Amino acid sequence: MADLATDGFVVFDADPRVTRWATCARVAACDVSNDPVQRAKWLRHGETWFVGVDALPNGVDGSIGDVDLSGPWDDIVTAPNTWHRAQVSVVYEGYPKRDPLESEAAHWFRIYRCSAHVDGLHLEAGRRIVREPHAFVLGLPLNESDACPLVVWRGSHLPMRAALADAVGSGDPRGVDVTECYIAARGAVFDTCEAVEVPLRVGQAVLVDRFAVHGVAPWRSGMTVPADGRMIAYFRPEFDDPKDWILG
Repeated sequence: MADLATDGFVVFDADPRVTRWATCARVAACDVSNDPVQRAKWLRHGETWFVGVDALPNGVDGSIGDVDLSGPWDDIVTAPNTWHRAQVSVVYEGYPKRDPLESEAAHWFRIYRCSAHVDGLHLEAGRRIVREPHAFVLGLPLNESDACPLVVWRGSHLPMRAALADAVGSGDPRGVDVTECYIAARGAVFDTCEAVEVPLRVGQAVLVDRFAVHGVAPWRSGMTVPADGRMIAYFRPEFDDPKDWILG
C-alpha cells in the first residue's frame, strides 16, 4: 500500500460514505459534461478530454445534493474552511488526440510523459509561475473504468518540494517564476522515480501530495471507457495563508 509521506500519494479502500457522495456527484457531473455550453468551454485534445475546472456544483462544505463530503482522508489532512467547486475531469476513448495548435513536442509529452506536472504552477508565455498554493489533491472516481488512470511518480514530492522551496523561499509564493528549477527537478524525477498507475473504483479515493509529479495515462486499445467517459472529481483546496504552501 502506498504511503503519503514516503510515496507522495495514498489510495483509500472503498468507503460507503465516499460511494454515496460519488453516486450523487456522478449525476451532476454527467449533466455538466453533457451540457453544450460547458462542452464548448472545456473540451480539449480532439474532444477526448473535458477539463471541467470548478465545474461540479458542490456546496462550500463539499456536499453534493444532501450528501456530505467525508471519508478516510479526514484523519490525514485538515479540511479547508471552504471547499471550492471540484474539477470534473472526463476522459474519452482515444485520449489524447492532437489539437490543431498543439506542438508535436507538447503532444509527445502528453502521450509519453502523461503530461506530468505539479498542480498550481501555470504555464504563462513559456514560463512556470506559482499561482495556486494548493494544500493537497483529492481525487474521487465517479464511475467504473480501467481507462486512462492517474499516474503518480512515486516519491517525486520530496525532490520537487526541495527544489521549489529553494526558488520560493519563505515568502508568498504566488507570482514567483520557478521555471528553471521546476524543469530540472522534474527531469531528475523522470530519471529516478517510478511512474505508478493508480486505477480507482467508485468508493475509493486518492490523496496526492501537493508537490507530487502526476499526470494521466493515454488511452490504450482494449481499455473500457463508459459511454459518459472516465470521470474523476478533483478537489485542490488552497491554503488560507499562501506561505504555508512551502512552510506548512
